[in-house]
Parts: sequence; structure tokens; C-alpha cells
Amino acid sequence: MRQYLDVLKKIMDHGTDIESRNGGTRKLFTEQMRFKMSDGFPAVTTKKLAFRTMAAELFWFMSGYSDNNELNRLGCHIWDGNAEADYWKPKAQFDGDLGRVYGVQWRNWQGPDGKIIDQLKDVIERMKTNPNDRRLIVSAWNPGELDQMALPPCHMMFQFFVADGKLSLHMFQRSCDMFLGVPFNIASYALMLHIVAQMTDLEPDELILTLGDAHIYHDHFDAVKEQLKRTPDTLPTLWLNPNIKTLEDLDTKKLSEPNDIYTLAKLENYNPQETIKAKMAV
Repeated sequence: MRQYLDVLKKIMDHGTDIESRNGGTRKLFTEQMRFKMSDGFPAVTTKKLAFRTMAAELFWFMSGYSDNNELNRLGCHIWDGNAEADYWKPKAQFDGDLGRVYGVQWRNWQGPDGKIIDQLKDVIERMKTNPNDRRLIVSAWNPGELDQMALPPCHMMFQFFVADGKLSLHMFQRSCDMFLGVPFNIASYALMLHIVAQMTDLEPDELILTLGDAHIYHDHFDAVKEQLKRTPDTLPTLWLNPNIKTLEDLDTKKLSEPNDIYTLAKLENYNPQETIKAKMAV
């Protein structure tokens, strides 16, 4: 995870300070990070990654849901601020609804003719029959429905690539909260890469993240400086339930309590340093 710390330092040293809609930031435009899964699972070790929370959100995305109450039931509260924001409340269909966010677009994209497109399932099935397809792409950025989302997607599209029996995944992220959000995004897409590789009988290879507006909030400067003092440890390994074969096997409504997440996936030999707290911007 040294490259993640290198991007943090680069922004701190060379970024431009601006005022954004939710606070001052220091930012750079377009940075890229690459992680080989053979090096270990890319969970940040210079602070603790909330793996269960991250996995709950990813499984919720992959299930196609939009109800924040479902996330809360699994002990995940990272969407609470957006669900309760004044700008969103008048548009909510019911208490806790986040609208047509990530997973809804992934699994329930609505075409202009009313046809429903399950992008993620379609890509997985095409990967099995035509792994050389250059259209193995899923998009959450739906311009016609941005006003129906509690938050327009930050990680807005991703593409799979198959070569020599190995699967790689490239994600583009338009807006990147480098301290709080990006470690989650790295781990989330690495977990997705492992899951889809298992579903398609491929070996997970490389995760590539292209970061558009890569920024550090001014309120996070002290936390970032503390993290940059720390030395990364050996990466953990991922245990993934071998019975996960289809998207239905990840349905969060089948889980009774938060710790049931660990029956699907968990980290082994993970030895992070102490948590560094910072407030999430909404």
C-alpha cells in the first residue's frame, strides 16, 4: 500500500487548495494506482480498514439495493449522512431510500424504452462465453437519473479484462476522498475482483484505479500527516467463501446479522495500526 501513501504525500506537497461544495480541499487531477492480487489483499495497514462495513456495502451494491435501512441492519452507517441530508429528504420514496444509486444502476438500469438491463449479471455471463470482449463495462453514471440519487456516483464505471486465464479490473473514480473514501474503494473493488474471478473460474490478477479529482479535505490534514509517519505492514490475505458462485449468493437480505458478512468473506493475517479518526464530508 506504499503507492497509496505516495499519492497522499504528493497531494499534500503539490496539490492546489480550493473551496468545494463541502469544505476546503487540496487536490490533484488524475492519479493512478495498480495493485497485484498476488502481493496480498490491498487493505491499508497504516490504519484500520473497517472490512465488515466495506464488504456489507459492496454486497448491498451487488444485490442492487437502495434502502439504507438494509445497510444499517448489517452495521453499516456510511450512507446515513446522505440519507438524512436536507437536499435529499424531499425526494425520498420512503424513509432511508437513497434513490437510484450505484447498485440500482449496476443491476437495474432502465433503458429509454423501459427495458431493464442487469449490467453486472450480463457482464459476468458474457465473460464466460467471450472473455476477449472489449465491452465488459458497468456504469453507475446515468445522466438522466442523477437527480434521483442521494449522491451522484463517485466511482462511476469499471471494466474487466481477461488474459491468460487471469482477470483484471479497472475502475474510474471522478471524485476521490483520499483519506476516508479511497482505502474503502481500493478494498471494495479488490473484493469484487476476487468475487467475479471466482464466479468465472479465473484467477484474480490486477486492480487498477484511475482517480480523477483526487483530494484531501483540509479537516483531514492532521490525520493524513499522522498516517504518513507510519510504515506499511505486510498485506493480509482474503478468505472468500468457495460456495459463492452467483450474484444471488451475495444477497444481503439472506444475512441475519452483521457478523454474517464473515461467512462470505474475511481478512486473514491482518495486523493494522490504530484507527485514525476523521469526519466524513457529506
